[in-house]
Amino acid sequence: MTLDVSDGPRVEHREAVPTLGIRLVTPFRGMLGTRDRLLDELFTWLEGHDLQAEGPFFLRLHVVDMAADMDIEVGVMGVTADGDERVRPGTVPAGDYALLAYRGSSLQANRMLQAWVGETERRFDTDPPSGAWVGRFEILRTDPRLERRKTVWTVELAFLLEG
Repeated sequence: MTLDVSDGPRVEHREAVPTLGIRLVTPFRGMLGTRDRLLDELFTWLEGHDLQAEGPFFLRLHVVDMAADMDIEVGVMGVTADGDERVRPGTVPAGDYALLAYRGSSLQANRMLQAWVGETERRFDTDPPSGAWVGRFEILRTDPRLERRKTVWTVELAFLLEG
């Protein structure tokens, strides 16, 4: 699969945004299938609670371990609600984000953004002992409710930078 970059890489400051999401730990292999099932579950939950998705849907990567388990969250930005035991409120933290919008190969896009940040004086905001990212998002700029073909989705990588 090829990579088609439509914006970035660049840095942009963003304000905090409320979210609703479903978080779980899943093996790296099969993670995108899990993402898709969680998106469908979230669509149904929002509809069942008469909530409109005002912002984009996202995949948040809390812990990345491609050789083992991934701690992920599938959610929607800009929706404020109490949630329940499965769907919980959260926040996209404020700060400077390294951004790259693309279609195609997620692996190539992630590598490109990480290499670009590596060439700057900036660093990603992570917790080294746990391997957790403070803010690592794959924001779906294409609404997956309207376009089911993932190969045409535009996705924006947004990785929070330190300080």
